[in-house]
Amino acid sequence: MIATPALPPPAIEQPAPYQVSYGLVSGRAAQGTTRIVVHANGRRLVSRPLEGRRFSLRVTLPRGDVNVRVTTLRADGRGSSAQIRNVFALPPGSRPRNVASRLDPELATGLTRAVRSYPGTAGYYVQSLTGGRGAAWNAKARFPAASTLKLAIAATVLAEHRGIPPPGSRMDSLLRELIIPSDDATANVLLVWLGGSTSSGAYRVNDLMRSIGLRDSLMYGGYLVTPVVADGIPLRVDEAPNYGVGKYTTARDMTSLWRALWLASAGAGPLRASRSRLTPADARYLLWLTAHVRDEPKLDATLRRDAKVDVMHKAGWISTARHDTGLVFWEGGVFVVGVMTYRSYGVSRSSDRLAGRVAALALAHFRRNEG
Repeated sequence: MIATPALPPPAIEQPAPYQVSYGLVSGRAAQGTTRIVVHANGRRLVSRPLEGRRFSLRVTLPRGDVNVRVTTLRADGRGSSAQIRNVFALPPGSRPRNVASRLDPELATGLTRAVRSYPGTAGYYVQSLTGGRGAAWNAKARFPAASTLKLAIAATVLAEHRGIPPPGSRMDSLLRELIIPSDDATANVLLVWLGGSTSSGAYRVNDLMRSIGLRDSLMYGGYLVTPVVADGIPLRVDEAPNYGVGKYTTARDMTSLWRALWLASAGAGPLRASRSRLTPADARYLLWLTAHVRDEPKLDATLRRDAKVDVMHKAGWISTARHDTGLVFWEGGVFVVGVMTYRSYGVSRSSDRLAGRVAALALAHFRRNEG
Protein backbone atom coordinates (compact mmCIF):
# COMPACT_ATOMS: atom_id res chain seq x y z
CA MET A 1 0.00 0.00 0.00
CA ILE A 2 1.41 3.41 -0.99
CA ALA A 3 1.23 5.97 1.81
CA THR A 4 -0.44 9.29 1.01
CA PRO A 5 2.24 12.00 1.08
CA ALA A 6 1.93 14.63 3.77
CA LEU A 7 0.21 17.86 2.85
CA PRO A 8 2.80 20.67 2.59
CA PRO A 9 2.19 23.60 4.96
CA PRO A 10 0.48 26.72 3.60
CA ALA A 11 2.55 29.69 2.42
CA ILE A 12 1.40 32.67 4.49
CA GLU A 13 1.63 36.20 3.08
CA GLN A 14 -0.25 38.04 5.84
CA PRO A 15 0.04 38.38 8.73
CA ALA A 16 3.83 38.50 8.81
CA PRO A 17 6.29 38.37 11.74
CA TYR A 18 7.24 41.73 13.26
CA GLN A 19 4.39 43.55 11.52
CA VAL A 20 1.02 44.88 12.57
CA SER A 21 -2.13 43.15 11.35
CA TYR A 22 -5.72 44.32 10.91
CA GLY A 23 -6.96 40.73 10.71
CA LEU A 24 -6.16 39.77 7.11
CA VAL A 25 -5.01 36.15 6.73
CA SER A 26 -3.89 35.45 3.17
CA GLY A 27 -1.65 33.06 1.29
CA ARG A 28 -1.57 29.90 -0.78
CA ALA A 29 -2.46 26.36 0.21
CA ALA A 30 -1.05 23.13 -1.18
CA GLN A 31 -2.91 21.25 -3.90
CA GLY A 32 -5.57 18.99 -2.43
CA THR A 33 -6.52 21.35 0.42
CA THR A 34 -10.26 21.41 1.15
CA ARG A 35 -10.45 23.34 4.46
CA ILE A 36 -8.57 26.11 6.25
CA VAL A 37 -8.50 26.72 9.99
CA VAL A 38 -7.06 29.79 11.75
CA HIS A 39 -6.00 29.87 15.41
CA ALA A 40 -4.58 32.80 17.41
CA ASN A 41 -2.86 32.25 20.76
CA GLY A 42 -4.29 28.71 20.74
CA ARG A 43 -7.94 29.78 20.17
CA ARG A 44 -9.74 28.77 16.99
CA LEU A 45 -11.08 31.78 15.12
CA VAL A 46 -12.40 30.31 11.89
CA SER A 47 -12.77 27.01 10.05
CA ARG A 48 -14.19 27.04 6.55
CA PRO A 49 -14.06 25.11 3.25
CA LEU A 50 -11.51 26.19 0.67
CA GLU A 51 -11.99 26.04 -3.08
CA GLY A 52 -8.80 26.41 -5.05
CA ARG A 53 -5.44 27.18 -3.51
CA ARG A 54 -5.55 30.93 -2.77
CA PHE A 55 -7.13 32.12 0.46
CA SER A 56 -7.87 35.55 1.92
CA LEU A 57 -9.82 35.73 5.19
CA ARG A 58 -10.77 38.54 7.55
CA VAL A 59 -10.64 37.50 11.19
CA THR A 60 -10.78 39.34 14.51
CA LEU A 61 -7.45 38.68 16.20
CA PRO A 62 -6.87 39.08 19.95
CA ARG A 63 -5.41 42.55 20.55
CA GLY A 64 -1.68 43.10 20.94
CA ASP A 65 1.11 40.57 20.48
CA VAL A 66 -0.23 37.29 19.07
CA ASN A 67 0.91 34.06 17.47
CA VAL A 68 -1.22 32.98 14.50
CA ARG A 69 -1.44 29.40 13.24
CA VAL A 70 -2.95 28.54 9.87
CA THR A 71 -3.86 24.89 9.26
CA THR A 72 -4.84 23.41 5.91
CA LEU A 73 -6.66 20.07 5.69
CA ARG A 74 -7.41 17.50 3.02
CA ALA A 75 -10.78 15.77 2.70
CA ASP A 76 -9.46 12.86 4.81
CA GLY A 77 -8.75 15.23 7.69
CA ARG A 78 -4.97 15.10 7.39
CA GLY A 79 -3.14 18.38 7.09
CA SER A 80 -0.30 20.65 8.14
CA SER A 81 0.20 24.06 9.72
CA ALA A 82 2.29 27.21 9.47
CA GLN A 83 2.76 29.48 12.49
CA ILE A 84 3.46 33.20 12.44
CA ARG A 85 4.89 34.66 15.62
CA ASN A 86 5.40 38.23 16.80
CA VAL A 87 2.36 39.75 15.12
CA PHE A 88 0.82 42.88 16.68
CA ALA A 89 -2.92 42.69 16.10
CA LEU A 90 -5.11 45.77 15.79
CA PRO A 91 -8.92 46.09 15.81
CA PRO A 92 -10.68 45.40 12.48
CA GLY A 93 -12.35 48.82 12.69
CA SER A 94 -8.96 50.51 12.41
CA ARG A 95 -8.23 49.20 8.90
CA PRO A 96 -6.76 52.04 6.83
CA ARG A 97 -9.02 53.98 4.50
CA ASN A 98 -9.29 57.58 3.40
CA VAL A 99 -11.83 59.77 5.17
CA ALA A 100 -12.56 63.47 4.72
CA SER A 101 -11.58 65.60 7.70
CA ARG A 102 -14.00 68.04 9.31
CA LEU A 103 -14.05 70.17 12.40
CA ASP A 104 -15.76 68.79 15.51
CA PRO A 105 -16.75 71.92 17.51
CA GLU A 106 -17.50 70.02 20.72
CA LEU A 107 -14.14 68.24 20.62
CA ALA A 108 -12.36 71.49 19.77
CA THR A 109 -13.87 73.32 22.74
CA GLY A 110 -12.72 70.76 25.30
CA LEU A 111 -9.26 70.12 23.87
CA THR A 112 -8.40 73.75 23.17
CA ARG A 113 -9.40 74.73 26.71
CA ALA A 114 -7.06 72.07 28.08
CA VAL A 115 -4.12 72.99 25.82
CA ARG A 116 -4.44 76.76 26.28
CA SER A 117 -4.25 76.26 30.06
CA TYR A 118 -0.66 75.03 29.66
CA PRO A 119 1.79 77.53 31.26
CA GLY A 120 3.88 78.00 28.14
CA THR A 121 3.42 77.61 24.39
CA ALA A 122 1.51 74.55 23.21
CA GLY A 123 -0.26 73.18 20.16
CA TYR A 124 -2.26 70.10 19.24
CA TYR A 125 -3.93 68.25 16.40
CA VAL A 126 -6.41 65.38 16.82
CA GLN A 127 -8.40 63.56 14.16
CA SER A 128 -10.43 60.37 14.06
CA LEU A 129 -9.09 58.38 11.13
CA THR A 130 -12.27 56.33 11.29
CA GLY A 131 -14.85 59.09 11.01
CA GLY A 132 -12.76 62.14 10.03
CA ARG A 133 -13.90 64.50 12.79
CA GLY A 134 -11.16 66.38 14.59
CA ALA A 135 -9.83 69.57 16.14
CA ALA A 136 -6.66 71.63 16.31
CA TRP A 137 -5.14 74.69 17.93
CA ASN A 138 -1.76 76.23 17.07
CA ALA A 139 -1.23 73.14 14.90
CA LYS A 140 1.01 74.90 12.35
CA ALA A 141 3.33 76.57 14.86
CA ARG A 142 6.90 75.31 14.49
CA PHE A 143 8.41 73.76 17.61
CA PRO A 144 11.90 72.32 18.16
CA ALA A 145 11.47 68.79 16.82
CA ALA A 146 13.78 66.88 19.20
CA SER A 147 13.33 63.13 18.64
CA THR A 148 9.93 63.24 16.95
CA LEU A 149 11.58 63.31 13.50
CA LYS A 150 13.23 59.94 14.17
CA LEU A 151 9.98 58.52 12.83
CA ALA A 152 10.74 60.24 9.52
CA ILE A 153 14.33 58.92 9.61
CA ALA A 154 13.01 55.37 10.04
CA ALA A 155 10.52 55.78 7.19
CA THR A 156 13.25 57.12 4.89
CA VAL A 157 15.63 54.28 5.76
CA LEU A 158 12.95 51.66 5.12
CA ALA A 159 12.06 53.29 1.81
CA GLU A 160 15.73 53.02 0.74
CA HIS A 161 16.45 49.59 2.24
CA ARG A 162 15.74 46.56 0.07
CA GLY A 163 13.03 44.68 1.94
CA ILE A 164 12.28 44.50 5.64
CA PRO A 165 15.51 43.93 7.59
CA PRO A 166 15.80 40.30 8.75
CA PRO A 167 15.31 39.91 12.53
CA GLY A 168 18.65 40.25 14.31
CA SER A 169 20.38 41.88 11.33
CA ARG A 170 22.40 45.05 11.86
CA MET A 171 19.73 47.21 10.18
CA ASP A 172 16.95 45.63 12.23
CA SER A 173 18.94 46.30 15.40
CA LEU A 174 19.60 49.91 14.37
CA LEU A 175 15.93 50.62 13.63
CA ARG A 176 14.87 49.09 16.93
CA GLU A 177 17.39 51.27 18.78
CA LEU A 178 16.22 54.32 16.86
CA ILE A 179 12.52 53.87 17.64
CA ILE A 180 12.17 51.93 20.89
CA PRO A 181 14.75 53.57 23.19
CA SER A 182 15.13 56.53 20.75
CA ASP A 183 18.93 56.46 20.69
CA ASP A 184 20.58 59.63 19.32
CA ALA A 185 23.84 57.97 18.24
CA THR A 186 21.84 55.41 16.23
CA ALA A 187 19.96 58.23 14.51
CA ASN A 188 23.30 59.64 13.35
CA VAL A 189 24.47 56.23 12.10
CA LEU A 190 21.31 55.89 10.01
CA LEU A 191 21.61 59.41 8.63
CA VAL A 192 25.15 58.58 7.51
CA TRP A 193 23.85 55.32 5.99
CA LEU A 194 21.29 57.34 4.02
CA GLY A 195 23.58 60.03 2.67
CA GLY A 196 27.21 59.50 3.64
CA SER A 197 27.04 62.20 6.34
CA THR A 198 24.47 63.35 8.85
CA SER A 199 23.75 66.52 6.86
CA SER A 200 23.34 64.68 3.55
CA GLY A 201 21.19 62.06 5.26
CA ALA A 202 19.03 64.83 6.68
CA TYR A 203 18.42 66.11 3.14
CA ARG A 204 17.10 62.65 2.20
CA VAL A 205 14.71 62.74 5.14
CA ASN A 206 13.56 66.23 4.16
CA ASP A 207 12.97 65.02 0.59
CA LEU A 208 10.64 62.28 1.83
CA MET A 209 8.73 64.70 4.05
CA ARG A 210 8.36 67.25 1.25
CA SER A 211 7.13 64.52 -1.12
CA ILE A 212 4.08 63.96 1.10
CA GLY A 213 3.40 67.64 1.72
CA LEU A 214 5.12 68.20 5.08
CA ARG A 215 6.29 71.80 4.56
CA ASP A 216 6.65 72.84 8.19
CA SER A 217 9.24 70.24 9.26
CA LEU A 218 13.01 70.28 8.86
CA MET A 219 15.59 67.62 9.66
CA TYR A 220 18.64 69.80 10.35
CA GLY A 221 21.81 67.69 10.46
CA GLY A 222 22.30 65.01 13.10
CA TYR A 223 21.81 64.74 16.83
CA LEU A 224 24.14 66.02 19.52
CA VAL A 225 25.15 62.90 21.41
CA THR A 226 25.90 63.35 25.09
CA PRO A 227 26.89 60.70 27.60
CA VAL A 228 23.90 58.71 28.96
CA VAL A 229 -4.14 67.28 2.77
CA ALA A 230 -7.12 69.47 1.93
CA ASP A 231 -8.26 69.82 5.50
CA GLY A 232 -11.58 70.79 7.00
CA ILE A 233 -10.01 71.36 10.44
CA PRO A 234 -8.78 74.97 10.74
CA LEU A 235 -4.97 75.21 10.82
CA ARG A 236 -3.02 78.30 11.77
CA VAL A 237 -0.26 79.68 13.97
CA ASP A 238 -1.70 81.07 17.20
CA GLU A 239 1.51 81.30 19.25
CA ALA A 240 4.97 80.57 17.85
CA PRO A 241 7.83 79.74 20.23
CA ASN A 242 11.05 81.68 19.73
CA TYR A 243 13.72 79.00 19.89
CA GLY A 244 16.38 79.88 17.31
CA VAL A 245 17.67 77.56 14.56
CA GLY A 246 17.52 73.77 14.41
CA LYS A 247 15.22 70.85 13.68
CA TYR A 248 11.58 71.81 13.76
CA THR A 249 8.15 70.37 13.15
CA THR A 250 4.50 71.01 13.90
CA ALA A 251 1.62 69.10 15.44
CA ARG A 252 -0.03 69.03 12.03
CA ASP A 253 3.02 67.70 10.17
CA MET A 254 3.72 64.95 12.68
CA THR A 255 0.13 63.73 12.70
CA SER A 256 0.18 63.84 8.88
CA LEU A 257 3.24 61.58 8.90
CA TRP A 258 1.53 59.11 11.25
CA ARG A 259 -1.58 59.11 9.07
CA ALA A 260 0.57 58.52 5.96
CA LEU A 261 2.29 55.53 7.60
CA TRP A 262 -1.06 54.10 8.70
CA LEU A 263 -2.45 54.40 5.17
CA ALA A 264 0.76 53.01 3.66
CA SER A 265 0.39 49.87 5.78
CA ALA A 266 -2.55 49.00 3.51
CA GLY A 267 -0.91 50.22 0.30
CA ALA A 268 -2.66 53.60 0.19
CA GLY A 269 -2.03 57.27 0.94
CA PRO A 270 0.60 59.88 0.10
CA LEU A 271 3.64 57.70 0.84
CA ARG A 272 2.48 55.24 -1.79
CA ALA A 273 1.64 57.98 -4.28
CA SER A 274 4.90 59.89 -3.80
CA ARG A 275 8.41 59.10 -4.97
CA SER A 276 8.92 57.04 -1.83
CA ARG A 277 9.65 53.34 -2.26
CA LEU A 278 8.16 52.52 1.15
CA THR A 279 6.14 49.31 0.81
CA PRO A 280 3.06 48.27 2.81
CA ALA A 281 5.23 45.68 4.59
CA ASP A 282 7.76 48.42 5.49
CA ALA A 283 4.97 50.50 7.03
CA ARG A 284 3.55 47.54 8.96
CA TYR A 285 7.04 46.80 10.31
CA LEU A 286 7.58 50.42 11.39
CA LEU A 287 4.19 50.50 13.12
CA TRP A 288 5.15 47.23 14.88
CA LEU A 289 8.27 48.94 16.20
CA THR A 290 6.32 51.93 17.48
CA ALA A 291 3.85 49.60 19.20
CA HIS A 292 6.75 48.43 21.38
CA VAL A 293 8.04 51.83 22.47
CA ARG A 294 8.54 51.80 26.24
CA ASP A 295 8.60 55.49 27.03
CA GLU A 296 7.55 57.28 30.17
CA PRO A 297 3.77 57.72 30.05
CA LYS A 298 2.79 60.58 27.76
CA LEU A 299 -0.11 60.12 25.34
CA ASP A 300 -0.77 56.83 27.11
CA ALA A 301 -0.55 58.32 30.62
CA THR A 302 -4.23 57.80 31.42
CA LEU A 303 -4.84 54.97 28.94
CA ARG A 304 -2.36 52.38 30.21
CA ARG A 305 -4.91 50.46 32.25
CA ASP A 306 -7.46 50.33 29.42
CA ALA A 307 -7.19 46.84 27.94
CA LYS A 308 -9.11 47.93 24.85
CA VAL A 309 -6.61 50.61 23.85
CA ASP A 310 -3.20 50.44 22.17
CA VAL A 311 -0.94 53.46 21.68
CA MET A 312 1.81 53.78 19.09
CA HIS A 313 3.82 56.91 19.69
CA LYS A 314 7.10 58.71 19.16
CA ALA A 315 7.97 61.39 21.69
CA GLY A 316 10.68 64.00 21.73
CA TRP A 317 12.10 66.29 24.36
CA ILE A 318 14.87 68.70 25.09
CA SER A 319 15.19 71.04 28.05
CA THR A 320 12.77 73.60 26.60
CA ALA A 321 10.39 71.42 24.56
CA ARG A 322 8.48 68.21 25.17
CA HIS A 323 6.17 66.52 22.64
CA ASP A 324 4.34 63.30 21.91
CA THR A 325 2.65 62.20 18.69
CA GLY A 326 1.08 58.95 17.60
CA LEU A 327 -1.89 56.71 16.90
CA VAL A 328 -4.44 55.54 19.46
CA PHE A 329 -6.28 52.33 18.55
CA TRP A 330 -9.49 51.55 20.39
CA GLU A 331 -12.30 49.04 19.93
CA GLY A 332 -14.18 51.39 17.56
CA GLY A 333 -11.30 52.51 15.36
CA VAL A 334 -8.23 54.75 15.50
CA PHE A 335 -7.35 58.42 15.92
CA VAL A 336 -4.14 60.38 15.40
CA VAL A 337 -2.92 62.87 17.98
CA GLY A 338 -0.03 65.26 18.40
CA VAL A 339 0.67 67.51 21.39
CA MET A 340 3.63 69.92 21.46
CA THR A 341 4.84 72.15 24.28
CA TYR A 342 7.57 74.75 24.71
CA ARG A 343 8.76 76.84 27.64
CA SER A 344 11.91 78.95 27.44
CA TYR A 345 12.78 78.37 31.10
CA GLY A 346 12.31 74.60 30.88
CA VAL A 347 9.56 72.03 30.46
CA SER A 348 8.50 69.37 32.97
CA ARG A 349 6.25 66.37 33.40
CA SER A 350 3.29 68.74 33.08
CA SER A 351 3.84 68.44 29.32
CA ASP A 352 3.45 64.66 29.53
CA ARG A 353 0.32 65.03 31.63
CA LEU A 354 -1.11 67.43 29.05
CA ALA A 355 -0.49 64.91 26.26
CA GLY A 356 -2.17 62.20 28.31
CA ARG A 357 -5.14 64.43 29.06
CA VAL A 358 -5.63 65.34 25.38
CA ALA A 359 -5.55 61.66 24.38
CA ALA A 360 -7.98 60.69 27.15
CA LEU A 361 -10.44 63.48 26.31
CA ALA A 362 -10.32 62.58 22.61
CA LEU A 363 -10.86 58.87 23.32
CA ALA A 364 -13.85 59.59 25.56
CA HIS A 365 -15.34 61.86 22.90
CA PHE A 366 -14.90 59.35 20.07
CA ARG A 367 -16.32 56.56 22.20
CA ARG A 368 -19.45 58.62 22.81
CA ASN A 369 -19.86 59.70 19.21
CA GLU A 370 -18.39 56.90 17.07
CA GLY A 371 -18.88 53.79 19.23
